[in-house]
Amino acid sequence: MNFKRHWNGENGVQSIYKKENSACKGLEIDMLRLAAGESVTLNEDAKESVLTLLSGSCDITGRDIDFKNIGKRKNVFDGKAYAAYIPCKHEYTVKALTDLVICTAKCPSTADYKPVLITPDDIVVKFLGKPGFEREAHFLVDERLQASKIYVGENFIQGGQWSSYPGHKHDTENMPKEGFAEEIYYYEFDKPTGYGIQQVYTSDRTLDEAYPVRNNDFVEIPRGYHPCTVAAGYKGYLLWMMCCETKRGFYMSTDPEHEWLTK
Repeated sequence: MNFKRHWNGENGVQSIYKKENSACKGLEIDMLRLAAGESVTLNEDAKESVLTLLSGSCDITGRDIDFKNIGKRKNVFDGKAYAAYIPCKHEYTVKALTDLVICTAKCPSTADYKPVLITPDDIVVKFLGKPGFEREAHFLVDERLQASKIYVGENFIQGGQWSSYPGHKHDTENMPKEGFAEEIYYYEFDKPTGYGIQQVYTSDRTLDEAYPVRNNDFVEIPRGYHPCTVAAGYKGYLLWMMCCETKRGFYMSTDPEHEWLTK
């Protein structure tokens, strides 16, 4: 069992997780890299998509889509993100205005919702946790936006801090306390040598994984608790992408062994 994968940075569209070859059966991930002037046309008949611009600028155009000259940051640590929500059955073209990197999360959907551009002004910033597990969370696509299942945000984690801690899970349908949601994390660090550790485990330890994570690594979380940490001396970036089964949002339960930390 290995939930970790790596993007090699190649040009064009690269599928990272598809339901046919991953533990997650709803959430799928693509990476897109284009050189300035290049373009690609995409379409998902039965999936909604969120395109998070990691670096560079582009135009995204299509039916009811006219997002021009979006994206300002040179890397993920260079300010707030731009993102685009694309509903199913909307063919769209991405044209790179500069060298461009986009991470695309996709969830099953048949609803013809409105395409939405998310700008830095739209992002809700929350400072979460306590000393030892503090992080800055940016909510990109949440309950404010009409969508079927998809839920996306970014965490910025200082070295030595934990995130998604104490460990939480959302693998059981027990609303309103906990809702089933698959999740995938994408990592970057502020230096080439940066790294962190990602756990994925269940209470009975029938699942008990720990992965070193470095730049351009992914970890899928089909079930279980999933805390992570960034090595001291580095800054970590975590793009979290969720596919919520019944209701979008953070409906989760905390590992009871460590729940005292939240008191």
